[in-house]
Formats: sequence, structure tokens, C-alpha cells
Amino acid sequence: MTTALTLSSDQADAFDAISDLLAKSGVDLVNGLLQPPKDGGAGQVFAILGKAGSGKTALLAELVRALNDAGVDTISGDWEGRKRKDKRTLAILAPTNKAASVLRNRGVAATTIHRILYTPIYDPEYEKIAEWLAGERDRPTVEGLTDEALDRAHAFYQTVPSIPGALATAGLRGSDFITGWKRRDDPLDIGFVDEGSMLDEKQFEDLSEIFSTLVLFGDPAQLAPVGQSGSMVFDAMPEPRKRELGRIHRQAADNPILDLAHALADPEVDFQRFERMVEEAASRDARVVVSPRADAALMARSPMLVWRNATRIRLIHAFRAAYGAPETALLPGEPLICDGIELPLKHRKKRIDLEARGLIKGAQTIYLGEGRKPGFSRLHVAGAEEPQVNAATIIKIEKPGEEEPFIPSAARMGAAFIHGAACTIHKAQGSQWRDVQVFAPDLYTAARMGRMEAGLPLWKRLAYVAITRAEERLLWVTQYRLARPTTPLGTDDLKADATPAPLTLTSET
Repeated sequence: MTTALTLSSDQADAFDAISDLLAKSGVDLVNGLLQPPKDGGAGQVFAILGKAGSGKTALLAELVRALNDAGVDTISGDWEGRKRKDKRTLAILAPTNKAASVLRNRGVAATTIHRILYTPIYDPEYEKIAEWLAGERDRPTVEGLTDEALDRAHAFYQTVPSIPGALATAGLRGSDFITGWKRRDDPLDIGFVDEGSMLDEKQFEDLSEIFSTLVLFGDPAQLAPVGQSGSMVFDAMPEPRKRELGRIHRQAADNPILDLAHALADPEVDFQRFERMVEEAASRDARVVVSPRADAALMARSPMLVWRNATRIRLIHAFRAAYGAPETALLPGEPLICDGIELPLKHRKKRIDLEARGLIKGAQTIYLGEGRKPGFSRLHVAGAEEPQVNAATIIKIEKPGEEEPFIPSAARMGAAFIHGAACTIHKAQGSQWRDVQVFAPDLYTAARMGRMEAGLPLWKRLAYVAITRAEERLLWVTQYRLARPTTPLGTDDLKADATPAPLTLTSET
């Protein structure tokens, strides 16, 4: 196999290093052959590092293609067939649903770390359909499903190899065929982790136990996970286990957003000089905008990125006021961010149910309306393959200068949320949006404080992460002012009339 036609020299070098690593575990990418795992092929960890646009995702996709060509099975986390002795497995992981969806939009079958740590338990009757779709058994007869329904499922699976998606086309909901979740028992062979800079040590340990070969794709210029003293899990890895990509591949070579991000590496660039560079970029390219006002309509789907919590709360209050949101309730279309699961330890299964549907800490959601029971809400989970859910919720709306938030949805236990019109740059890692607003006064405050993180000024790390969340357009907001929306808040863009799949959690248990 040759990679010179599709990969640059630094990507090809990294590809060859990963090929050598996989060969030790019996996966021969050069000849497209699979062998049983070899002794000494377990516990292998490698890191591919590079700044935004350096080609990490392109390299990951090329490695996935080569592994699939060699016969390695990609595990989605939705359903796994019977384990075969000759079967070799690959999972492509991201820390959040939004990060996984970015990969899926680029043709890479990614799932979240949580969906690999916990696997679904299928109803035996409906698992027959999954086995048939995967080619492991003959066409089944299932009570309550017509031949036409099975034909629809089969046709869908031929186009999109998703078992839940295929079963949905047959008229089934997740609660019909998934009876629960369990911690993974069977190990897997190869794991590729995108956004590896977001991994904390516990996640890294969990994944190292599951995968015999683990490859992290990360950006060393991002912010380290909270609580890890500015370090990332790949920092302690020996140099021979790392490759760094230097060339810029993503988007156009003259992309002003990437130019600004990489300019932050220059030690001579202070905040004032950088802001002049933003203004100069905006004067010649529409992909960079300097704005004295925040755009409320954009904040409804793409949060304003800030550094300080006080700024976040102040902007959320301004957003709700601009849309005329009542103090005691939410409007359909308001953005929320999952802040974790508030459940006692004895309800571990219910916690897994919620997290498996995408309600993990940091998940971005849109409020669709009140749920079927008091304390329940209908939600759209951004980036999830089955985005609409009905769940017990505890929604907290923080207010400037007040310690206690207002709680418009108050289930006794369930998924907890904060408002998502603005979020901290730390929480934004792993996500991308077409248009991104960055609140510059917060970065100026960080620059004046002179704080450092892992040898770099904190404001530069913050600016780098915030800027590189933008796929197409960067809006540099310079003042505490809000441009009022011209249309009411709504949910038409989310197809909110679709029937949400209910979760099993109730506020009474």
C-alpha cells in the first residue's frame, strides 16, 4: 500500500509509525492481512499531535480506510455482533457527541467514549433483526413487524450501516429494542481517540484497559482538562511514541481564521497587536468580522465563547431579555448545556440510560418544550444520532449577582442543565460551529492578569481554542452590547415535530 498520493510527508511518516505499531498486534496494513494478536502487542499507546489544520483528521480517516480495507470491523457502540476468534476491531472515539458528529460529517464512523465504555442490551426478539442486517443469520420473522417494515430496515442499513437507524425505519423506538446498558466486558483491539487533549487521566485509564492499541489525536496548543495542572495525558509519553504534524491542510491555505490561530504562537504578539491583526483580517476577508455587539440569534445555536463565569451569566441574562423570555419558564428553542447527572449511586442504571442517550456533561441541547410528566423536558441533543429525547430535568438559570439560580424545571433527580447561550472556552473544546462569536473583553482581562498555563500566556491558549471552533466565520465581539433579534426564537430548524424517544428515568423512582 502507498500513501504518497494522498498524504503529505509528515502525515506519511505518522502513517508508517502507526502501521509499525499495528503490525506488532497482527494487523498488517501494508499487505492488508489480519493475524491473531501477538505477545507484546498489548498496551500500546501512541499520539499524533498537531495544531488546527495540520491534517490530523485526514490522517485518521486514511488510517480508518486502510484498516477497513484490511478487514478490521468498526464498532459503533450501538450494537455488536457475535464475537469471532478471527475478528479484529476498531473504534473511533470522541469525548462528546458534538465532537463525534464533526467526525461523522467528514465520513468517519465515530462514537462517544461513553458509548464504548457502556454497551446496549438488546431485546432478544429484536436482536434477531440486528443479526440479520449484519449478515449473521437468515431473515427473521418478528411478531408485530411486517415484511414491508423489515424491507425498509434492510434498505436503510444498506445505505447507512446503523442498527438503531434501521430499526427506527421499521417503526421501532430505542425503548422498544434496547432494554438497558452494561459496562463493557469484552476488550477491543484498536482505539482512535480524536480531541485527545480533552482526555482526563481516568478516561485514559479506562480506555487503556479496553484497547490493546490506543492512538490519541490531539492538539498540544489547546487547554488542558480542568484539574490536571495544565498537562495533557500525552505529555508524559516518551518521544518515540509521538509524531507531530506541522503542515497546514484544513480549509484553504490562506484561511484567515487559521492564520490568526497560528499567529498566537509568535512570542512577540501581545493582545493589542493580535487585536490589530484581527481588524486587518476583517478588513480584507468576510470570514473574519469585528463586531461591537453580540448577535443574539447566533447565540441561540452557537454559544458566545467567554473566559469568565460572570461574563457568561451576564450574557445569558441579556440573551433571555432580548427574546422576552419569562423569568419563570423557558421558551422553546432556548439552548442548554448538560451539567451532569444528579442521581444517587443506587440509580446507576438510570444514569447509564441518560448518558447513553447523549446527556453527558457538556452536551449541547435545545429545549423543545415541557415533557410528558411534571419535571420532564423534551430536548434536542446536538450531534446525537437520535437527537430527540424526553427526560427528567433540573434546569438552572443563573442570574447576575445572585448565588442561587432560578430552576424552571425541577425534577427530584435527572439530567441537570445550565443555559447555553454563552459558555466558557473550556467547555467549547471538542465542538465546532459554522459561525463562532468570541468575547474579546474577557481575553483582554486574561492578558492583563498575566496568567500562564504550561509555559504559554493563558489568554493565548484561550484565544487559540476559541478561534479554532469556527468552521467558516469568526466574529470578534468587542463590547458588552447585544444586537436584538429580528425574529422570534423557535425550533423549526430542529424538526421539533418529530416524536422523541422517551427515556426510562422517571422523577418518581
